[in-house]
Amino acid sequence: MFKNRKIQIGLFLLSGFAVLLLGFSVINYYHESSHQQMVDLLKALTKKNLSVQNPFNPEVKKARIDSLLQIPGNNNNSYLLALKASLALKTGQEEESVKTYEEVVKNIDVMSVDHMMPDIAIAYMRLGERNNCMLNHNGSSCIFPIKDGGIHVQKTGSTRAIEVYEEILKNHPDDYESKWLLNIAFMTLGGYPKKVPRAFLLPGLDADTAYNVKPFTDIAADLGLNVNGRAGGVIVDDFNNDGYLDIVTSGWDLTDPLHYFQNNKDGTFSDLTEHSGLKGITGGLNIQQTDYNNDGNLDIFVLRGAWNTQGFGNQPSSLLRNNGDGTFTDVTIPSGLLFYKPTQAAVWADFNNDGWLDVFVGAEDSGTIDAGGIHTCSLYINNQDGTFTDVAEQAHCNFTAFVKGATSADFNNDGWPDLFLSTMNGKKYLLKNKGKPGIIPDFEDVSDQSEIANNTMSTFTTWFYDYNNDGWPDVLVSGYGFNKSLAYYAGAAAAGKPVPQAGNVFLYKNNQDGTFTDVTKNVGLDKVVYSMGGNFGDIDNDGWPDMYFGTGNPDFKSLVPNKMFKNLGGEKFADVTTSSRTGNLQKGHGVAFADIRNSGIQDIFIEMGGAYKGDSYTSSLYMNPGQSNNNWISLKLQGVKANRAAIGSRIKVTFTENGHKRSVYKDVNSGGSFGSSPLRQEIGIGQAGLIDEIEIRWAGCNAVQHFKNIAPNQFLHITEGIGKPEVINLAKMAYKRKLNGPLCMPVASALTVK
Repeated sequence: MFKNRKIQIGLFLLSGFAVLLLGFSVINYYHESSHQQMVDLLKALTKKNLSVQNPFNPEVKKARIDSLLQIPGNNNNSYLLALKASLALKTGQEEESVKTYEEVVKNIDVMSVDHMMPDIAIAYMRLGERNNCMLNHNGSSCIFPIKDGGIHVQKTGSTRAIEVYEEILKNHPDDYESKWLLNIAFMTLGGYPKKVPRAFLLPGLDADTAYNVKPFTDIAADLGLNVNGRAGGVIVDDFNNDGYLDIVTSGWDLTDPLHYFQNNKDGTFSDLTEHSGLKGITGGLNIQQTDYNNDGNLDIFVLRGAWNTQGFGNQPSSLLRNNGDGTFTDVTIPSGLLFYKPTQAAVWADFNNDGWLDVFVGAEDSGTIDAGGIHTCSLYINNQDGTFTDVAEQAHCNFTAFVKGATSADFNNDGWPDLFLSTMNGKKYLLKNKGKPGIIPDFEDVSDQSEIANNTMSTFTTWFYDYNNDGWPDVLVSGYGFNKSLAYYAGAAAAGKPVPQAGNVFLYKNNQDGTFTDVTKNVGLDKVVYSMGGNFGDIDNDGWPDMYFGTGNPDFKSLVPNKMFKNLGGEKFADVTTSSRTGNLQKGHGVAFADIRNSGIQDIFIEMGGAYKGDSYTSSLYMNPGQSNNNWISLKLQGVKANRAAIGSRIKVTFTENGHKRSVYKDVNSGGSFGSSPLRQEIGIGQAGLIDEIEIRWAGCNAVQHFKNIAPNQFLHITEGIGKPEVINLAKMAYKRKLNGPLCMPVASALTVK
């Protein structure tokens, strides 16, 4: 219908200028209508989700329990009261939860109390977190190991939790979940390790890692960026083409709004969500930037429905067109991208090398009768007219699996973008693009031949990157299988007990012959992580990509730190979580590395929060103090024959450092599968005083350009086919902070331009 509408408009244009204006009016009306249609659709789905059948809507369930408790004879029903206490915790009513649990304990036998005690203890823990980490939040709140400003001022919650955990451990001394949480509770009161009973102590939790980095500082609250929400995504990129990086965040529930923070170019941000037209566009566990129409304005793709079962995950995703005037319009319906399937996994690339970005969408199919239908993956090919066509079946990538991550790179260096899929089913899909000429690409499943399929663990976060700078993309994928709370695995690992390889990060080195080798243990990544989101960047500009992971799961007892790993010359990774002060114990999701201050130093933004309203938390912007005096180069690529955003283009930066020539390789993309870093590529070059050569292999056309003798520490704009880079002059910004406190100025002037 949309194509026919465009043909009609084209005929109008032939009749003269007056009808030309009418034609534009019709187009604008159509797109505005599609935007309102999506807003109305999301409202209707939000209403539908208010159901006791919805596993992630405790508010409705609690209201039902409250009504049942009003029935005569039910007011002291221990089962209903315990259920109410559990639901009150999920709805963020911690005081009501602990009071209800206390009421229940008075009226039930010892055996039942014993079974309920872990729930009572975590309710007290959450009460302490609410009164301290949330209501009295500061940059040290909930940062593991907890110290300094992270110590609780209001001590009731943790004190009562300790009493319950000690009672649990007297009867169950090998309960590593309770042991871990007990040690954390003592930390929040400043009593770790000295006040922890010797029998329950997990020693060394506050020990520094063998390799130290300078500590980061969470400044999100100082800049007004500390959105308090549930699990969601983040994009850091330049949406208004002024050279300065803006920030967009989302939350997974259909009542959670998107937030658009525009960079004011003076170090402050303005929340322009309503002005940008994003009000009413809600939900989205993951968000990504793209330029689907090659107009030079970055658009937004919102992915919805992930993790939801019983049909509640049958939600549409959204394509939000950037209008180039500070506003966005939802064009999902006219673009042909309206589908109803649970997903948070997608990747944009030019899969048929025609110069236009296509999108692969990985669906979540649980294989159970409550899944809400069979959900298969889709490959939407760009028709170059604002519309897309799903060709997944013809392209042999219409898999049915519980896909949690999708990433793309040219792993065999043949000039065609390939695919890698991470799933909760345990199957890993490496799909080789066969380079078939024409509109519809063709993929071959080479998972078994590549030897990646040997890993049958359930996995989540994934990406391609060249961790060892040999010119061949490697694969990282993080394990996510579990049958206990993550506190149990963290406690067992801290006690030196064997932990199943369910939450490890796995790294596969590209052997340059179509196969990969699992080098996880060799590089020191055989650690318990349980990543729900993550990304990579270069925190010290040495040219070796480092990693930061958000961790957790919906269980409130899964109180484990986010993790940072430093790349040591492409040979080892060091866990630097403790020294970096980025180990937030709250649930971590979308991650972006970005040089927001235009200083050549990458900070890290992470969207925080769990699945329930009671597990919401504020986002963090971790300011990097600068780890070295290493040099860098920042490259913004613009395709001509390649897609305008140059996604999929390969950058090779060659330089001589301390007498040794080496190269750093980087593909133009947003990084990880959950969280979007800027498409402007920020590349460290160590101590090199001059870049010998920058090589660009442009996506799609595979044309190669070379730029020689480039000075470091500058921002360059490179347009395909133009032989000289354009220097971009951006103001460097610096944070002004008190020595031992918050910013010394109001938010509006928190940063100044140097």
